[in-house]
Amino acid sequence: MSSVNALAAQRRRARHFALQGLYQWSMTRANLAEIEAEFRIDNDFSHVDGEYYRALLTGVVHHAGDLDGSFELLLDRPLNELDPIERALLRLGTFELKERIDVPYKVVINESVALAKKFGATDSYRYINGVLDKVARSYRQIEIDAEA
Repeated sequence: MSSVNALAAQRRRARHFALQGLYQWSMTRANLAEIEAEFRIDNDFSHVDGEYYRALLTGVVHHAGDLDGSFELLLDRPLNELDPIERALLRLGTFELKERIDVPYKVVINESVALAKKFGATDSYRYINGVLDKVARSYRQIEIDAEA
C-alpha cells in the first residue's frame, strides 16, 4: 500500500472515531480529554492518524458555534431539529472544509457521505452531501473552479 493510501486509510479511521466522539460529546457534554482517552483505550489506534483524530475532535468542539453558523442558513430545518449524527457530521465536514485545506474538498464530502451511510438515518447521506456541497462553495470555490 502506498504511503498516500495508508494515510488516507488512517485518516478515514480518525474521522470514524472523531464522529463517534463528537456524538458522545453532543449527548453527554463529557470532558473532551476523557472522551479522547476512552476512545484510545477502547479501540485499536495502531492504524489511526491519532493527531488527525485529536485535531478533528478538539477543533470541532472548540469551534462548534462558528461551524454551525457556516451551514445553519443552508438547512431546511432549525439546527436543533437535526439528528445528532447529522449535526456532528456537518460540523466535522465543515471543519475540514474550512480548516484543513490540505484535504481536497471532494475527499471531505465523500468521507462525510460514507460516514452518513454507516451511522446516519436511511437517506441522511443525501442531505449531508447537499449541505456540504454548498459549504464547499463558501470555503473552496477556488479549488472547485480549478477543476472546471
